[in-house]
Amino acid sequence: MDFNQLVLTVNGFLADKLLVFALVGVGLWFSLNLGFIQVRGFGEAWKRTFGGMFKKSDKAGADGMSSFQALATAIAAQVGTGNLAGAATAIAVGGPGAIFWMWVSAFLGMATIYAEALMAQKYKQVGDDGTVTGGPAYYIRAAFPNGFGKVLAVIFSVLITLALGFMGNAVQSNSIGDAFKTAFGINPVIIGIIVAVIALFVFMGGIGRIASLTEKIVPIMAAFYIVGSLVVIIVNGKFLLPAIQSIFVGAFNPSAVFGGAFGYVVSKALSKGVARGLFSNEAGMGSTPHAHAVAKVDHPAEQGFVAMMGVFIDTFVILSLTALVILTSHLAAGGATGGGLLAVYDKAGNIVSGFTGTALTQAGFSQVFGKFGEIFIAICMFFFAFSTIIGWYFFGEANIKYMFGSKAVKVYAVLVALCIIGGSAQKVDLIWNMSDCFNSAMVIPNVIALVALTSMVKKVHKEYEQKRKNK
Repeated sequence: MDFNQLVLTVNGFLADKLLVFALVGVGLWFSLNLGFIQVRGFGEAWKRTFGGMFKKSDKAGADGMSSFQALATAIAAQVGTGNLAGAATAIAVGGPGAIFWMWVSAFLGMATIYAEALMAQKYKQVGDDGTVTGGPAYYIRAAFPNGFGKVLAVIFSVLITLALGFMGNAVQSNSIGDAFKTAFGINPVIIGIIVAVIALFVFMGGIGRIASLTEKIVPIMAAFYIVGSLVVIIVNGKFLLPAIQSIFVGAFNPSAVFGGAFGYVVSKALSKGVARGLFSNEAGMGSTPHAHAVAKVDHPAEQGFVAMMGVFIDTFVILSLTALVILTSHLAAGGATGGGLLAVYDKAGNIVSGFTGTALTQAGFSQVFGKFGEIFIAICMFFFAFSTIIGWYFFGEANIKYMFGSKAVKVYAVLVALCIIGGSAQKVDLIWNMSDCFNSAMVIPNVIALVALTSMVKKVHKEYEQKRKNK
């Protein structure tokens, strides 16, 4: 077994078995311990998110970001290429029923991310450069105030910096380059250099420039994608109800959708749906708490409600629209039993026909928009992937500060820019697979710390509820 195959084997175990169990389990744990806060607090989450969106934001600086800017930075990372490829891959491998399990994982994940945001706010600190910083490394150390906590925090910091800051951003750059090559025939390296230069300019502007960019770009990219998706769904309107029906039938009786010959693949609906959903909205992974930690709020719970809305937007809005574009287009193309757009697999897991991944999403848009479908996805890919690069850089930066101090930040920024250029040049399977593997591994120390901090999460939450009652 070569090293790449070893990485694939380890990540297969982590992503498809251990982490699905761990992330669903911790989501259910906090749902029960917080009285299903994702239901009781949804109204407040909506109000705090969209109420803050239209207010004049405080200028981001050393003391942090506004609540909405922090959410925008989190969503910038959450809404990435996974929203174009993740839903498509889940459907292609697990059938339409995978989308139902994506919704379930997101519902539970909303409770997890509430707990993450609370702890990120609770244990945020002022760094050696005078700026507010925070994230899992800080609450991991607080959960275990001894040598074990320090070691676990450093392990987390190393994993997330490699997974997202370096390798992950190379992967995002490669996705942008591929999309522009398909749509416009442009050399991916040229695109990579342009993206790296723009990104480096943003990086060097610090928290203020990052916040200013994300609060502008995230609403625009979300609106652009939502409108485009709705156009496709409306054009394929007569297939909307059958598409929705296939999601629910596929979740509980998958053989009724594709027949027994497709049984090997659709049996994966639950595992693929949960895994793709969790890795898209990042609840429990320990990434987005870095953004929520620096929000300027009166109480940690206030940012917890806003954080929940990030998961809702990512999965219940963006991912769901992608799924409905694919499924209505698939039905419009004439196939409910392996025809049309969907990839068809044999019992060995090999693709027999059709599309998968981003190509499947692109095919759905192209069916309505023609050649513009490829251009539309290229534009979306640029916005989604570029915003993710900014978000992931910011998450890595917080951990670089934790490990090496603020003096190392500029070196880190230059290295990330070089990774962006290198990633655009070619797709290196080992880098992609290692990014996934480290991405999976960093969940473990984060989840361990969150569970250990359950009593503190409940205490902070109850303080807020008492505060509201006393008003």
